[in-house]
Amino acid sequence: MEEHYRAIIEAIGENPEREGLLRTPHRAAKAMEFLTQGYEQDIGEIVNDAIFESANDEMVIVRDIELYSMCEHHMLPFIGRCHVAYLPQGRVIGLSKIPRIVDMYARRLQIQENLTKQIGDCIQAVTGAAGVAVVIEAKHLCAMMRGVEKQNSSMITSMMVGRFREDPRTRQEFLNLVQRR
Repeated sequence: MEEHYRAIIEAIGENPEREGLLRTPHRAAKAMEFLTQGYEQDIGEIVNDAIFESANDEMVIVRDIELYSMCEHHMLPFIGRCHVAYLPQGRVIGLSKIPRIVDMYARRLQIQENLTKQIGDCIQAVTGAAGVAVVIEAKHLCAMMRGVEKQNSSMITSMMVGRFREDPRTRQEFLNLVQRR
């Protein structure tokens, strides 16, 4: 990967031997490895048996999970926050596991619409919940730094299954709770 970054530096007309750029191909390669580490992660290792029996069947929400991802179209970052809710059916997942699941999928090249669905499908599969809801709001640097150059626009995507999709009251309760400040 370092050689490719070196070639990119040369292709834009810069000198990769210039003092400030000497180690840039190495640093850029390490950064890209970190930003795409989700490909190397395994859901079994992330959850790590942190599924616990529980009689709770009320909504569980983890909101305002910081999110950093990269769009597959321009390989530029999108940055935002994610809200995840589920309705347990005899099992709950450890609190830290939901942000870890968000990070695992966010650290891959993709579009926000697919990221939202991947997170929701994973939470559903791991918990067996009666319903799952995911909302992501993010700013996309591909729309801010290039293209339309709109600094204040953001994108919101949602994914709802089970009771969140079937019952408007459950959906509304979730949306009200994540909008509170």
